[in-house]
Amino acid sequence: MTETPTLYEWAGGLDALRRLTTVFYGHVLKDPVLEPVFRHMDPGHPEHVAVWLAEVFGGPETYSHDHGGHRHMVGRHLGRAITEEQRRRWVNLLFDAADEAGLPSDPEFRSAFAAYVEWGSRLAVMFSQPGREVTVEEPMPKWDWGNRPPWQPPSG
Repeated sequence: MTETPTLYEWAGGLDALRRLTTVFYGHVLKDPVLEPVFRHMDPGHPEHVAVWLAEVFGGPETYSHDHGGHRHMVGRHLGRAITEEQRRRWVNLLFDAADEAGLPSDPEFRSAFAAYVEWGSRLAVMFSQPGREVTVEEPMPKWDWGNRPPWQPPSG
């Protein structure tokens, strides 16, 4: 029996996540709901998000080492007052970008991917509201298959 791959490996590694974030933020900057939020985005932002996703999905711990981990990511959202409309648009565009970037489309991967995106985007909204502060040292989230390992065709 072979070892179950991480979501990072199954997705195609850092190259696949870079494709995802490049496609995604290209669409974000053209979107009337999200463009105002990202208008002054650092040109390195798509790369930072790709490295973040890589670590969350079981890849190298580069984001933690180079950018400060979960506390830093939470801090990037403070005071932005993200609305539910913006969150939903962000989620939908990311799901569309996953298709466009060629991420795996099997139900197990997309279920795990969607679960993380929903969880993470709702935390971003929560931490972005006025008066919120980073008060605890949160560990980096580590996402996996849950109870659904990747489907494999029957051998034989």
